[in-house]
Amino acid sequence: MPVRGERGATLRRGRTMVRNDRMQAVTPMIKKEKRELTAWVIYSKIITFWAPGILLAKLGGLTEPGMQQAWREKIALVSLIVLVCGAVVYLTIFLTMTFCPQSVAKSQSNIFEVDDTNTVSGVVGIKGKAYNTTNANWSARLSFTPSAGQDMTPYFTVDIPTACKSSKLKDFRAVQFDVCTSDNGNGGCLLGNANDAEKNYNLKLIDGTPIGYDWSDVKPGYFVVNGHVLNMTPYLLAVGRKSSGDLLDQAIFAAANGGLIDASILFQRTSNVKAATDCLVARFGAGLLAKDTPGCFAVNLFNYIALVIIGGIVLTRFFMAVVFQYFLSWQLVRRPPRSKVRPLSYNAAAPWAGKKPQTGAAAAALGKGDDDELYTIMLVTCYSEGEDSIRGTCDSLCNTDFSDSHKLLFIVADGIIKGSGNDRSTPDICIDLIEQEDSFRDPEPCSYLAVAAGSKQHNMAKVYCGHYRVGNHRTPCMIVVKCGTPAEQDAPKPGNRGKRDSQMILMNFFSNVVHNERMVPLEYDLFRKVHFLMNVTPDLFEIVLMVDADTKVYPDSLRLLVNCMNNDQLIMGLCGETKIANKRDSWVTAIQVFEYYISHHLSKAFESVFGGVTCLPGCFCMYRIKARKGDDWVPILAKPAICQEYSQNVVETLHEKNLLLLGEDRFLTTLMLRNFPTRKMMFMPQAICKTVVPDEFKVLLSQRRRWINSTVHNLLELVLVRNLCGTFCLSMQFSIFLDLIGTVALPVAIVLTYILIVRACMTNYNSVSAYLPLAMLILVLFLPAVLIFITTRKWVYVAWMLVYLLALPIWNLVLPTYAYWHFDDFSWGETRKVQGEGKDTGHGAGGGTFDIKSVPQKRWEDYERKRRRSIKRKERERMHADDSSSYQAAMVDDSASAGLLKNSVEDSMYYESHPGYSFMGDSTVPSYSHSAGYGDQGMYDNQQAYQQQQQQQQQQPPSRQRPGGPRDYH
Repeated sequence: MPVRGERGATLRRGRTMVRNDRMQAVTPMIKKEKRELTAWVIYSKIITFWAPGILLAKLGGLTEPGMQQAWREKIALVSLIVLVCGAVVYLTIFLTMTFCPQSVAKSQSNIFEVDDTNTVSGVVGIKGKAYNTTNANWSARLSFTPSAGQDMTPYFTVDIPTACKSSKLKDFRAVQFDVCTSDNGNGGCLLGNANDAEKNYNLKLIDGTPIGYDWSDVKPGYFVVNGHVLNMTPYLLAVGRKSSGDLLDQAIFAAANGGLIDASILFQRTSNVKAATDCLVARFGAGLLAKDTPGCFAVNLFNYIALVIIGGIVLTRFFMAVVFQYFLSWQLVRRPPRSKVRPLSYNAAAPWAGKKPQTGAAAAALGKGDDDELYTIMLVTCYSEGEDSIRGTCDSLCNTDFSDSHKLLFIVADGIIKGSGNDRSTPDICIDLIEQEDSFRDPEPCSYLAVAAGSKQHNMAKVYCGHYRVGNHRTPCMIVVKCGTPAEQDAPKPGNRGKRDSQMILMNFFSNVVHNERMVPLEYDLFRKVHFLMNVTPDLFEIVLMVDADTKVYPDSLRLLVNCMNNDQLIMGLCGETKIANKRDSWVTAIQVFEYYISHHLSKAFESVFGGVTCLPGCFCMYRIKARKGDDWVPILAKPAICQEYSQNVVETLHEKNLLLLGEDRFLTTLMLRNFPTRKMMFMPQAICKTVVPDEFKVLLSQRRRWINSTVHNLLELVLVRNLCGTFCLSMQFSIFLDLIGTVALPVAIVLTYILIVRACMTNYNSVSAYLPLAMLILVLFLPAVLIFITTRKWVYVAWMLVYLLALPIWNLVLPTYAYWHFDDFSWGETRKVQGEGKDTGHGAGGGTFDIKSVPQKRWEDYERKRRRSIKRKERERMHADDSSSYQAAMVDDSASAGLLKNSVEDSMYYESHPGYSFMGDSTVPSYSHSAGYGDQGMYDNQQAYQQQQQQQQQQPPSRQRPGGPRDYH
């Protein structure tokens, strides 16, 4: 570990990120420069031209332009989803009906093929049917012997078919043509009525089998329409040329003179021409193609390719998930060898770092714990949860088998909120759980820049610090209570700014610490108290574990996740498996069990092979604050570009609001993948947590509305990231594209599934191709059962799978349809209820204007200079009161540099004479160690007094119950 600086070093800001590869430019997803008219805005206005703004304001209650535009964009998105769903329906059902009708497809398997190579002697065709002419007695009427397979229909009189009697077809010459005219090339109809041919000429129908033609047998005057071979020779010889203005005639002559064999497309021009096709087949039909028509061939080829791609993806995901489960994940969670564990190093360019070796309690703290334990912050975001939920989460985090000296419990209470059914506010519940440090028992509210609009950008918070005791663990703990500014104390939910703002408090703090940027007062307060509790400066922290307040982690989960971070320095994000704690509470929780299981062990396990998990759930995930690179650091979660984009407080478009207001967890994952496409986002099935899921359908509906809508918008962003792992069909980008199409097509997919099941029950399985759709359906639905056996070997999950399959209409039809129609609903709905609260109106919107000067921002050394001056001033006042002569002796001139220059001998002598302060690379900067005491309160004369006080706290911990009524947070 690098040693600290010599005494006398000045407080200077160092450049910590100077290499070009540290700050690669990435196109932001949320652009600050807004264009009034984009192609998307124009499309949304065109598609909703029928709904003027006045109508939306009067009937829909959408009075604001932003609300109206969000509604228009919702309709535009729904129209695109309808187009995608329509394309899926057409490709699945109507593509075959268009290019390969069922009548044509069925006839291919029941054809008497007659061609030049295998002609059966004595077989001819009449009206497309095969007849045996071995005993025929028509020689008296015919001057020739019919050749094998010859079409004899032109020699017979054919009754006018029903298909030719429509009034729509009366203007078509070919429909009204008399085939028995003398100039038809056969001298008229010499053999009489075709219906009497079998009786009059001793012909024998061969089981009603159609005559089949090979492509090579389609001669001039013949052509194919929808798989039917038409013999138009008599008509062409009789009429000579096409009739002007007759569309059917034009199609016939174009097919005959143009050399087209398959003329199906020519007869699709108008509905009348298409209807006349059936009449032509009835009058001039000579047989069927013995081979697939081009349309049938193309359709079959498309279906086979689609089946291969879908089946390949399903099987690939399955096998790669199994490989990850058995071979890859175990290598990451094992304890790293010593060669992979790198020594701790401070930010050497930061003003609080130096070259002087650290001694005393701080040095002892650095030596505690195992070598592979990284300093970790455990972030718990609270809103309206009850005491049992918060206590259960904190107990589980503190009980993890990870050294208390290397983990810090960091709780953020999002406003002065009293949850439904709670007897106290959420901040009161949190504060009563810890043993507060006497030095910081009554903290002052500190300002910070919040993620909000207007005047709400200014927020204030109090930082409580102490220890959380459970069992043998006494874990350092900090509680940030967002209490709001004095102006909003009478408003509902003062201080509430949302979960993203709670995360940004921590992210901005570490970003400023890593880069030594200017801090707001809250961040400086956090710096002091983190150092006070942990005996190390915050720049040593590398990992943040994010957990929701209703989640309980397993004891080994934290160590397993940290092991992964140690074993692979390219990993920037991790999540474990989330199981359901209340799976048997209701049918709503029961249908979610298998859905949670399969989303982790199949989807996330497959994505982990590529290192690109697209969503780290906010209830249980871990991020790397900064990564080690040689002897220096690379900011990851603390990267300014990520903090800046994730903290956008002005979101205008529907796309931006769905990204930032509904699915902040998925959006953060998307940001990380876009900014670091070569790093890894992983899933570790060995690290497990349990969470409480909605047990009422209305709550599930509200939750999944947010999740589905945020998923669609995040996938739209990820599909544009070109440099993700893999190439073409074996790439994360292609997988994300299929996920996007599959997500928006869920409603029609479930309908088509049931149609396929009905068809499967009615299908006559006489070919291999008939089994393919059914086999694919069975593969998709029941392959996860095999995964259950391989991964968990718990057959109870098969029962949960059956429950999930029964609820497929809810998952694939009800929830997505509801979500898509509520694209413009950005509230949390029924998910988190607050006592006395009506409809959720959001937490980030605010009126008024924000004055940036209301939140001071200074560098750490400036805050330290001011604090040191205050301490010196109070010390002088005390000395003056005790002994004026001593006061004069200790008086130090307050120069412009506040005595921080390295040649300030008097200042150095002053601090050397006070054992409460040691030097952290600067002659005038206190080390904030426990042995020194901290701030204006709790200053101990020596190390022994401090240790005695700590022993008393451990033996007789103070009561966690607060006296009297609710606290005054402002």
